Amino acid sequence: MREIVFDTETTGLSFNGGHRLVEIGCVELINRVPTGRHYHVYLNPERDMPAEAFAVHGLSEAFLKDKPRFADVCGDLIDFLGDSPMIAHNAMFDYGFLNGELGACGRALLSLERIVCTLQMARQRHPGAKHTLDALCVRYGIDLSARELHGALLDAQLLAQVFIELTGGRQIALGLAVEQASASDSPEWLVAKNNVRPPRVFAPSEAELARHQAFMAGFEEPLWGNAA
Repeated sequence: MREIVFDTETTGLSFNGGHRLVEIGCVELINRVPTGRHYHVYLNPERDMPAEAFAVHGLSEAFLKDKPRFADVCGDLIDFLGDSPMIAHNAMFDYGFLNGELGACGRALLSLERIVCTLQMARQRHPGAKHTLDALCVRYGIDLSARELHGALLDAQLLAQVFIELTGGRQIALGLAVEQASASDSPEWLVAKNNVRPPRVFAPSEAELARHQAFMAGFEEPLWGNAA
């Protein structure tokens, strides 16, 4: 199964309020395993960069002024996404901006049905806890040392690890592997009903019992001999 974990950086909180995308990062998973394939692009928002947004991601107007516009790269993005499910943290925020930019280019909008929100998943799995990306990385022991500022590709890579943990961890396919094992390739106990290993017999042999009795006879006045 192919899935895309993605993140965006923007000039503000609302596309309808005049804000734009400035960075997109996507990471490909196949059967919950990162393949190493990714899509990453910085974008010229064709507007100023508010100080509040710059403080979050550190992307300045000067840095972005020679970057492509969304309309210039949306074809490549659409090709990378394909029809795969898309995973994001607080996904409706990123979904709104992507669809805003796609609509402005006259492109088909993304279906809400393909969007998976890890924030909602985390709230259900860890009620009452903190659910930020940083907090979830700490909970699952994921290295955050490279995350000084928000960055779409880095955050997508971190979120991919969080998503794997939220969906069962790196051994998610272990049960499937057992179910798919065939009788010809597996020991008898593995394919037995309920996969229960039969008990092993560890009774000593006659020769072992004889050696033990000879060894014990070598003790002079043993304490256990007075137990009676």
